[in-house]
This record gives sequence, C-alpha cells and structure tokens, in this order.
Amino acid sequence: MTDKETDKIELLRSRGYTRVHREPVTIFPYSKPFPAADLPPGFTLCSLAEENDPAKIHACLWKGFNHGDEPDSDVDCRLLMQSGPNFRPELTTVIKAPSGEYACYTGMWFDERNKHAYLEPLATVPAYRRVGLATAALTESMRKTKALGAQYCFGGVPEFYGALGFETIGHRELWRKEW
Repeated sequence: MTDKETDKIELLRSRGYTRVHREPVTIFPYSKPFPAADLPPGFTLCSLAEENDPAKIHACLWKGFNHGDEPDSDVDCRLLMQSGPNFRPELTTVIKAPSGEYACYTGMWFDERNKHAYLEPLATVPAYRRVGLATAALTESMRKTKALGAQYCFGGVPEFYGALGFETIGHRELWRKEW
C-alpha cells in the first residue's frame, strides 16, 4: 500500500492497525537528462545477452549486498531470477573488472504495457565502490529501456538514487495489527 491511499489508511487505523514500515518510492523521469557516467580504465560494460555467467552474477550480488567474501553455493537462484516475467537479458548490465570478475550488476526490467522500467537489483562489489560503476551500469540500462518506450524508471531506497536525479513520488507502507 502507499501513503497516497488515504481512505485505506483511515480504514486500517479505525480497525486497530499500525504502520510498522515505510520506505520511499522513487522514479527517474526519462524527460530528464541522464547522469554522466564514464568507466574507469580497464573496466568493461556488457549486457547479459553478451555474457551471462551465473556464478559471477552470484558472487557479485553476494558481495555487493555485504553477505561476505565467499558466496554460498546457491547459483540456481540467479537462474531463477532470470526466469521472471519481463526479464530481458539485453537490458541487464554488468561491469567487469580488469580481473574479469563482475564488479557491478544492474538488473533492469521493462513493463511494456505500462511503459516503465524497474531496477532490481543493483549491487557493486565493495572493492569497486565509489568509482562510478553503478552510475554507468544504471545509465546504460535506462537508456535501453527509454529506447523501448519507457517513460521512467523505478529506483531504490538508498540516497544514491536521489544523487542521480531520482525523485520520491510517495511511500510504500506496511501495516500490522496485533491480535
């Protein structure tokens, strides 16, 4: 539910529910210019249509979401992620480090019916953060979805997205009742 649904919020309150979680919903309108993004020397950008290594994806996301240095063995979860509706490998961007490992992963999805893109997930391996990789990968994927007709992209919660020009358009809320 979102904070824009005031009639539902009032109904929940009147029935004893309380809000237990709230997070911003952000979008990047494609009417705005994309942020400038250059790759550092030695790094290369490609889509999953060009190179799709589930083990490297798993390692990148494992490390990028701060789960530790050694990923578990559940590489199949990365294949399952790619079986979802609207998944298109040519829209997902990876950035390879000079060593060949995936340093940054940007999953991008396109909802053709509603003309929007949504980002999920975006992660950078800690050793490669703060050099512009996430901006470069995200911008590449957004350009591709704009070319397909998307009008905006849904982003994430961290401050990173605001620094790139994403705007908060509302808040997702979770409500609960103690019985």
